[in-house]
Amino acid sequence: MRSVASKDSDIVFQSYGRCCNNEIFFIDFYDRFMSSSPAIFERFRETDMKQQRHLLRNGIMQLVLYSRGMSDAKLRSLGKSHDRHGYNIRPEWYELWIEALIATLREHDPVFSPEVETAWRRAIAPGVELIRGAY
Repeated sequence: MRSVASKDSDIVFQSYGRCCNNEIFFIDFYDRFMSSSPAIFERFRETDMKQQRHLLRNGIMQLVLYSRGMSDAKLRSLGKSHDRHGYNIRPEWYELWIEALIATLREHDPVFSPEVETAWRRAIAPGVELIRGAY
């Protein structure tokens, strides 16, 4: 059972709201994430990035909602699609994903602070672990 403080999930929900209405947030995220590893860059080379950004928007929202007590069904489905039999997203790549997300939030959230960063890390950790654990 996850235990995310209500305060953390509120901070994250508000932070995401400040960032997700600007498409450049998602473009900047993928620029960072894809430059974090040649293997990750290769993974996205033939990808429709507009569609991928839409999927990312939804995926982050699912992590946020899970931290707020919603069902894990969508994250379990995401884990299945990303496992070794699906997209084969290696478990170690999730740390790069998190770091790209935090760096992009830092750039785009006008009230980003150490408290906001800590809230994000605590709030999304259970959901990311659920997805990564499906590998």
